[in-house]
Amino acid sequence: MLAIVLALASAIGYGSSDFAAGLASRRAGIIQVTLLASLASTVVVAAALPFAASHPPSAAALAWGAGAGLGGTAGGLALYFGFRQAAFSVAGPLSAVGAAGFSVLAGLLFGERPTALAMTGIVLALPAIVGVSASAASADRNAEVVGDAVVGDGENSRGARDAPGPGLSGTLGRPAAGVVAGLIAGACFALLFIGLDRAGSGSGLWPVAAASVAELASAFGVAAVTGNVRLPGAGTRRLAVITGATGALGTILYFFATHEGFLAVTAVLTSLYPAVTIVLARTVLGERLTGLRLTGLALAGACVALIAVGGAG
Repeated sequence: MLAIVLALASAIGYGSSDFAAGLASRRAGIIQVTLLASLASTVVVAAALPFAASHPPSAAALAWGAGAGLGGTAGGLALYFGFRQAAFSVAGPLSAVGAAGFSVLAGLLFGERPTALAMTGIVLALPAIVGVSASAASADRNAEVVGDAVVGDGENSRGARDAPGPGLSGTLGRPAAGVVAGLIAGACFALLFIGLDRAGSGSGLWPVAAASVAELASAFGVAAVTGNVRLPGAGTRRLAVITGATGALGTILYFFATHEGFLAVTAVLTSLYPAVTIVLARTVLGERLTGLRLTGLALAGACVALIAVGGAG
């Protein structure tokens, strides 16, 4: 049961992070947002490290952690790019389904055998993720306009370098690019989940620290190559920090969850994070809950209940 609680708490962290990232990435350069978010994430992990790092890390644990961090950075860049090309409901659910699907496959290949009830919950989770992330086009357009006002930081979104604001035809309306970006993000996030699982729990939070350092180093490298080593505007800066801090909490909670239960279970529960994103979109931006979204939320509840009864491993 502890693994289930931690995985769901991780989903709250990741869902909050994605919501902030989606708003920030529509007003500032993707790389600038990623760099500042990675820095904030590293600070949070460094603050938590002394409380859960009693044993020296092994080389293998650090290597798995670093690989997970690289996957997280690549996935974040792909996802933020997808948010800029299409509505949240395109890239977001694809990334979550991809991360869950690849992680379940990896767990089964590693010899995990969830109970029949837990497997039923896992199967229900995939359409649940799609359902909670789906939205009508009109709702998306409304959210984009409202989101522009919420994010407003005094920048001229039309004049920001390579970063048109929400609701602008030059930025959104490319669903094919959003689909590709979502699938790539899903594969990369699966690497994050699998890497942290394989790192083991014997080294405390050191694998998470290695992941954070790898994320920050890769984000800085990309920013340096593209000439984007600078901070975004004040309002976007706050959102980027929130993105990194809540994402770090999600990663820490997932790390503990996956070592309390099966990878196939914890990764799926964590991948329900789009439900948190759409609840925030409903609360903050006024997006309406469509019938499909309500169905997705019901399926998500059934998924959690089945896994809770069937056990997390």
